[in-house]
Order: sequence, then C-alpha cells, then structure tokens
Amino acid sequence: MDRRAFLGRGIGTMGALPLAGVAGAATPFVPLAGVEPVRASVDRIFRTTVCLRPFRPAGPRIEVEEVGRKRVVHNYGHGGSGWSLSWGSAQIAVAMAMADGVHDVAVIGAGALGLTAALTAQRAGASVTIYAKEQFPLVRSARATGSWTPDSRIAMEKAADPGFGDRWESMARASFQHYQGLLGLPGSPVEWTDRYVLADAPWEGRRPEHAPVGPPRPDTFLRLEQRLRDITPRSVELPSGTHPFRAAYARRSSSLTFNVADLMHQLTNDFLIAGGRIVPMEFHEPGDVTKLKQRSIIHCTGYGARALWRDESIVPVRGQIAWLIPQPGLTFGVYYDGLSMLARRDGIVVQDVGTDEWFGYGDANEEPDRAAAEASVQKLATFWA
Repeated sequence: MDRRAFLGRGIGTMGALPLAGVAGAATPFVPLAGVEPVRASVDRIFRTTVCLRPFRPAGPRIEVEEVGRKRVVHNYGHGGSGWSLSWGSAQIAVAMAMADGVHDVAVIGAGALGLTAALTAQRAGASVTIYAKEQFPLVRSARATGSWTPDSRIAMEKAADPGFGDRWESMARASFQHYQGLLGLPGSPVEWTDRYVLADAPWEGRRPEHAPVGPPRPDTFLRLEQRLRDITPRSVELPSGTHPFRAAYARRSSSLTFNVADLMHQLTNDFLIAGGRIVPMEFHEPGDVTKLKQRSIIHCTGYGARALWRDESIVPVRGQIAWLIPQPGLTFGVYYDGLSMLARRDGIVVQDVGTDEWFGYGDANEEPDRAAAEASVQKLATFWA
C-alpha cells in the first residue's frame, strides 16, 4: 500500500470493523501491549539514510532482451514495492532465464530483487552466481521502510497495460505466501505487527489519505489493494480512551514487517549455503554483460538500471529515514499528519511521507538532510498524550 495508507489499511475502500461493546457502557482504558511512547529525541538518532525508489509508470520491467549472445532478463522498476513483490517477481524472471534448459545463471545486483531471484533460481535447480558492485548494508534495499506495501507507487493508471493488474496480483500473492515461510525464524526477519493511523477528525467524510493535493496531475497511481482483500487484515476503530495517542481518533490494523538487517542476512546465508557465489563486479554499460561466462543473466539493479541500462523511464522517488535506537518490546507502526514510524527490531524508522503519494516524486537527491531528520523525530514525540 502507499506510504500514507499502509498503516491504515482498511480505511475507506477496504472497510472497517467496529469493536464490540455494550451499548451505553463506559469504555475502560486498556493499555495496548507494546505501544509505549517511543523515546523520540534527536540524541537517539544513530543514522539518517536516503533511498531512491525506482518507479516506472508502466510498472516493473520483467522481460527478455538479447545482448550479443546473452539472454538478459530484466527485473527492476518496482517503485516502493521491491521487497513486497520480490518473490513473485523472481518466479517470472527465473522462468524466463531458465527457458530452454539453462542451468547456469548470473544475477546482477545483491539487493532485495537480486537475492530473491538468485534463491529462486537455485531452488529451480540452477547454479547461480551474483555479480554486484555493492552488498548489504550498502545496497538501496537496506534503506527500505520495511513494511508490506505491494502497490506502493507500482504503476500509473494510464501507463499500465490491461493485463498488469493480474500480473501484479500473482506476484503479490506469491510473495505473501513466501514470506509466511520466514515467520518465526530466529531474528524475526519477518513478523506480523500492529499499525495505528491517527486523525483529529472523524473518518467519515475525510479526504482519503492517498488523495492527491495541489495542482491536477496528468495521471494517477494505480491502486490494486482490493485484489488482496481476502489476505489483508482490515482495520478496527479504537474507542476514545482505549489508546495512548493524543489524536482523537485511531484505527488499528496488522501488517507484515521486514526487519531488513535480519532478512538480508537470512537470504544471503541461504544463498551461500546452497552453493551460491557472490563476486564483486561493477557494470558501466549494457555491453559489459557479455564478459560474463553465463549465457543467461537476470538484471536486478533497481534504480541503478537508469544509468546502467540508460532507462530514463525510471523516475526517482526520494525517501529519507531517521533511524532511532531500537526499544526492547516495541514492534508497531503509526501514521499521523504526514509522518510515519515503524518500530523494527533493527531500528525505529521515522519518515516524513507527506500527505499524498507525490511526496519525493522526481527528486534524485540522495544527500541526507539532518535538520529534516531531527524535525521528524521531534514531531514523533508529540504523538502521545
């Protein structure tokens, strides 16, 4: 879901479930487990990172291109949905790469898309080598928010082809199923956590969180979450006095959280244990792939494909995160007034996401803004009563 709506999945188009209660009875205050105030002070910021999401109006590029005698399968351009769609996207790309009985596969890139493609190819019987300029924690995937957001700026309504929705749903469901197999592992690389979306006015009649603001745009982002309604928990409204936030209104839902440090270590170890190799290598132009010994190559460089493959259809979407030291026991997310927070086991993610999906669109600046990071943390401190 988009960055403003991921905490309040179920609001608006998805519907909401009321909390049961006795008519006319006062609602007692019951502390919500694990929703203690975050120690939101600037001295607890241990780093500030910027990630450029690789958005393509037509959606991810998953297709074959012949370069010399090499078969290159492109697998990039997933916008804000790289982790969320990675396994389903890998299934499509690997099938293309291993067509005609190919069993020696190269993968370019060691981020979310590269690791999942490499593991998927291994499990299909291939011998796989990853070639990458950078590995964790230097890859852009390491700076992701860490939430299940399969349709976060994934395509534009007018630019996507008629069959895109079906392909997206297949990828999303395959990825969701795959992540269920990572639940409960040591380090909690993937886990279910609660999310809260707050408001100062009643939900009825409010502008949807994802509605555009400002001047009209030539196109709108494709929204597909309705297709996953059967696997997506709906939100419930919390009666006044039953939550610790200062906002008058609150809704709670649940979503998958990716503790990215643990997740990337888990995937990398699985790949290496299965006999995979990671070779440091930098590519500067498409023709460089002809130097690889493998005939079939899966190209997963994300935003890097804009320069490497001269793909100017990729639009950068800037997102900055202020990272706070983790607090034991805190595993929840909250969204309020354009600011989101997700308490992960590898750090508390604080991010100014704006009030509509166009926030950061077209901004290729990767320099951290310390003043903005401190302002977001100071704003988070005001969320609790």
